[in-house]
Amino acid sequence: MKPPVVLLLPGLHNSGPQHWQTLWQPQIANCERVEQRDFDHAVCSEWVETIEAAVERHHGNVFLVGHSCGTTVIPHWAARYPRRIAGAMLVAPSDTEMEGFPPEAEGFAPIPLAPLPFPATVVASSNDFYCRIRRAKFLANAWDAKLVEIGPHGHINTDAGFGPWPGGLEMLQKLLAKV
Repeated sequence: MKPPVVLLLPGLHNSGPQHWQTLWQPQIANCERVEQRDFDHAVCSEWVETIEAAVERHHGNVFLVGHSCGTTVIPHWAARYPRRIAGAMLVAPSDTEMEGFPPEAEGFAPIPLAPLPFPATVVASSNDFYCRIRRAKFLANAWDAKLVEIGPHGHINTDAGFGPWPGGLEMLQKLLAKV
């Protein structure tokens, strides 16, 4: 079987030029970014369908790498299309149910809490303002995902100092080696 295609799923407002997802893309063989119609006014149901189209294009032989709302959409996609894929790395999930979450994200709440039908790893920061670590632990447990706590690193994005993020890329490579 061919190695899976890595599908990068950016969050609300996309991942800019210095974001780890953007910097990883040319470094990963068989990798593509899932382009949403609108990253600034995210509609969960649209994002789910865009992800499904990408998964279908690769006959399900994919590994999802989400960040923020790009992570939180994964359980929505899995609830609608419960298929087995190679796996997923869910980085800095956004707690779209928290008070004050940006209103530009529509339909992401409530967050599905069913176990994911594929291997998954949640990567969380202990001081992420979009998802408290206690909530990240709860979500990882509900999704039957392994939790990797990386310490106090904000939202694991460019503003938190995560440009190239070699440790994250190494983690992804180890996950891909297991599929």
